[in-house]
Amino acid sequence: MNEFELLLKSIEPPDAGWEQKASERLGSQIRPRGSLGQIEKIAARLAAIRRAIDIDLSRKLILVLAGDHGIAAEGVSAYPQEVTAQMVYSFTRGWASINVLGRHAGAEVRVVDCGIASDIPPEWNVIDRKVGPGTASISKGPAMSREQAVQGILNGARLVTEAYEREGFRLFGTGDMGIGNTTPSAAIVSALGGQSPARLTGRGTGIDDAGLAKKIAAIETALTVNRPDPNDPLDVLSKVGGFEIAALAGAVLGAAAVKAPLACDGLIATAGALIACRLAPHSTGYLFVSHRSAEPGHIAMCDLIGTRPILDLDMRLGEGTGSALAMNIIEAAAKVLVECKTFAEAGVTDTGH
Repeated sequence: MNEFELLLKSIEPPDAGWEQKASERLGSQIRPRGSLGQIEKIAARLAAIRRAIDIDLSRKLILVLAGDHGIAAEGVSAYPQEVTAQMVYSFTRGWASINVLGRHAGAEVRVVDCGIASDIPPEWNVIDRKVGPGTASISKGPAMSREQAVQGILNGARLVTEAYEREGFRLFGTGDMGIGNTTPSAAIVSALGGQSPARLTGRGTGIDDAGLAKKIAAIETALTVNRPDPNDPLDVLSKVGGFEIAALAGAVLGAAAVKAPLACDGLIATAGALIACRLAPHSTGYLFVSHRSAEPGHIAMCDLIGTRPILDLDMRLGEGTGSALAMNIIEAAAKVLVECKTFAEAGVTDTGH
């Protein structure tokens, strides 16, 4: 059995027994039952994930996974491809939105080159996991080989498992950077969900009507040319995906393998998460979708995964910004579970409300 097969085989479902224990504790804490709504549900899921009540999520890591896309040359984005590397430089300097929100969440932000078209100077301190210098254009043929897709997934999984085992990180977040990457993301959800690209494709970086029409046409062409098999997630990923999307999928699988919660960002990160959940359905239990993206394909992804986004703030940036914000709520839920006293512990009369 190879490393990829072992990774998938290692993923177990969260522990329902621990979820029940957490639910009982939450229901007996000094407030009306269920009054914290989704916070209580998140807390119970965390107990199931970690197999414990006393959960410490203070060590948080956000991985910003970057890659370029051949389809960008066909005018599907408002920005030129060189912006990918330029934004990566901004991330390494601490200037960008993800840096600000990551600092606020108390999370370390690491940037990973999964397949940027240009060479990244060593002094930028970007983690090198480059599978190739950008994917091929999906409107002309497969984005990558099947072997490259597996390599990208394993790269993402190792980033999480090594950070968990060697450095003690316990809560993970994923984000993305890659000009043109909303196009393969929409292609992935269209292939896996069976809906038309016209219903699922948004404006990404802010393209005009003509640009949107060109983008939809490019996705339709990509699906016709490549004929990705919706029953084979690796086929979908390799034919219409991206190197950073592969790593985003791998990060979810890695978190599930070490039994750690992971918050994914918006459209692109959730495209990777959707691939992961199709490869290993039990990994869904370790995944939190941080927010509902303003991109139309995103809620279709959430429906396919069977999950509810934590936040809805009309965001569509990427970078991991949603993950950073959701980490605050996820960690808060863990603290409520641990720190809030029960009626019996506090000596407060329980009226059963």
